[in-house]
Amino acid sequence: MKGVILAGGKGQRLYPLTKVTNKHLLPVGSEPMIFNPINQLISCGIKDILIVTSTEHMGDMVNLLGSGHDFSAQFTYKVQEDAKGIAHALLLAENFANGERICVILGDNIASHSIAPFTKEFLLQKEGAKVLLRKVSDPERYGIAALDERKIVEIQEKPEKPKSNYAVIGYYMYDEKVFDIIRKQKFSARGELEITSVNNAYVNDHMLTYGILKGDWTDAGTMDSFWRANQIMKKCGNRIK
Repeated sequence: MKGVILAGGKGQRLYPLTKVTNKHLLPVGSEPMIFNPINQLISCGIKDILIVTSTEHMGDMVNLLGSGHDFSAQFTYKVQEDAKGIAHALLLAENFANGERICVILGDNIASHSIAPFTKEFLLQKEGAKVLLRKVSDPERYGIAALDERKIVEIQEKPEKPKSNYAVIGYYMYDEKVFDIIRKQKFSARGELEITSVNNAYVNDHMLTYGILKGDWTDAGTMDSFWRANQIMKKCGNRIK
């Protein structure tokens, strides 16, 4: 399995912190934010990692991370020239994946506990995809999983009337079919290829499993959640359990 970290975007909700830098390079605890998803992948034994970022920040990202030698890993880089959604950015990973399964992490997701148990479960699946969930107090910010006993029956994107408070968080695992599925999706009203649409395609084919991530977690896309990310990393000393 290979790893993909999506670290593009403008980070507008963190302005002016992001006026001169990519949000994934901002500090959480004692390290840049992007170190946490990198260390997550390495904790799963994944060391072949693609990092997708925006044109204006590619130089800073490469200057920070280099070849991956400091992590005993190998990094590849791709530029997402237009911000057209998570699934659009993921399409850039097709040649990198080269037919292998992938573990995808949104670069602003910060967690104290390893996702390794879930990647092991996914590798035992014959096919399909796997997502991770967390209970949240503000479900209108997320893709929300409608659950029926032990399976996901639907994922609602930022619903006004959510059917649960279980959010699909930024850790996704896909088989090699994901790129064909993305190409079949239509752009949403906001001009993006939505990852929720991709995940729902797997739901419709009865090939989406899920796990519930333990420990502390947050995305770091707002000022409040960025502060929470710093608290989490300070608490665990930037180490993944």
